[in-house]
Amino acid sequence: MKKAELVFVPTPGAGHYISAVEFAKRLIHTDDRFSVTLLHMRSSLHPHTDPYNTSLLASETHLRIIDLPPVDPPPSHLIHKSVEHYILLYFESFIPHVKDAITHLMSNPDSVPLAGLVLDFFCLPMIDVAKELGLPSYLYLTSGAGFLGLMLYLPTHHSQIGTEFEDSDPDLELRSFVNPVPVRVLPEAVSNKHGGYAAYIKVAQRFREARGIIVNTFSELEPYAVESFADGQTPPVYTVGPVLDLGGQAHSCSDRVDHGKIMGWLDAQPESSVVFLCFGSMGTFDAPQVREIALGLERSGHRFLWALRLLRLDGKLGGSSDGTELSDILPEGFLDRIGERGMICEWAPQMEALSHKSIGGFLSHCGWNSILESIWNSVPVATWPMYAEQQLNAFGLVKELGLAVEMRLDYRQIGGEVVMAEEIDGAIRCVMEHDSMVRKKVKEMGEMSRRAVMDGGSSSKSLGRLIADIMNHPQFPTNTVTN
Repeated sequence: MKKAELVFVPTPGAGHYISAVEFAKRLIHTDDRFSVTLLHMRSSLHPHTDPYNTSLLASETHLRIIDLPPVDPPPSHLIHKSVEHYILLYFESFIPHVKDAITHLMSNPDSVPLAGLVLDFFCLPMIDVAKELGLPSYLYLTSGAGFLGLMLYLPTHHSQIGTEFEDSDPDLELRSFVNPVPVRVLPEAVSNKHGGYAAYIKVAQRFREARGIIVNTFSELEPYAVESFADGQTPPVYTVGPVLDLGGQAHSCSDRVDHGKIMGWLDAQPESSVVFLCFGSMGTFDAPQVREIALGLERSGHRFLWALRLLRLDGKLGGSSDGTELSDILPEGFLDRIGERGMICEWAPQMEALSHKSIGGFLSHCGWNSILESIWNSVPVATWPMYAEQQLNAFGLVKELGLAVEMRLDYRQIGGEVVMAEEIDGAIRCVMEHDSMVRKKVKEMGEMSRRAVMDGGSSSKSLGRLIADIMNHPQFPTNTVTN
């Protein structure tokens, strides 16, 4: 039986890394001809992947991890001008190490033949390595099909306009959206004049060089977008989602004391009575915004679980760097008035919480993984996007799909705007309505998401087509190099 090995090169950020690994696991579990080598790029921005890797190696016999040699990060001042530019520069500096690692794998006479590379969004410049070594490349996109449509459009915009977007620009007609898309809901990077726009264009120009594009979505969720890619110009698009960490392996090394306390508190709450507030690994708030959220929660009268990450004075995550206690930031007497009606924690097991019967609504930053988790568990979302492509995700959920309650669509974390308690209260009340049309639609879509990954489901069939393409590639399995 012909065996095949794929090399995955994921970005080490949690939202990218975990999704890529979960897809690698699904591929291995679906077809035992496959094994996966994961090239791990250590990053000072994302230092928490090592415990996860240790857990993976103990449980997955067909997956191995190679730690690439460290590289010097770009100058630190660049990250304050454009995170995207900084990240792209950082991971481009790993290209020589990626080439060395793959060359070594291919030169080993005892190794399973390499069938291709699976590259993350910010790793697409590594297509050049694959081409040089005679290997096909596949893009694994941890975002949705709507965002894919934007990335496929950007080279056209650049060739026609040649400069960054402005908020005053007219709405865009993107083939992956039914409705015109306001520039204000595009990723901040495409308006960034300090390297962000250039970084996105550099990545976008490589999309059509991939042999295939693997997307963590399912055709029932974004049918219009998925159908728009059958244009004869776009590489085959394989919708394989939802790809989720259903077992919580990525968080198995997190604080188990907090975990037990959180789940015990949820167990004691009535069904569908709790609104869950969680804003991703990078979602932070300063003291004025924390106070408004607290007041909004208090006004709403609903029970709540709030995963709160403060923005410290030194710019890092966690508690305030000057030793300020949470009770000093919250409105006076808030904790006493709330009592057992609410729980505040720094970290929460998001997937496990969303699957709990007591959760009735989700105030979210609209990261794509969070959206898929909420749909999987049939929990409606109120939108509070922060950064990256989250504004576009929120726009799609509300305006295209009718699967979320609109609080904000174009909020930006870097803008310094404070969302007031009245608006937060209103969003919570709407998302917690028990008989709303949004809740009914999310429940139906949740059932579709589970069917999609079952045998015979749309994503299962799409994965089968991807496997056939990998195994039938004309260059496989003769792709070997000699020393």
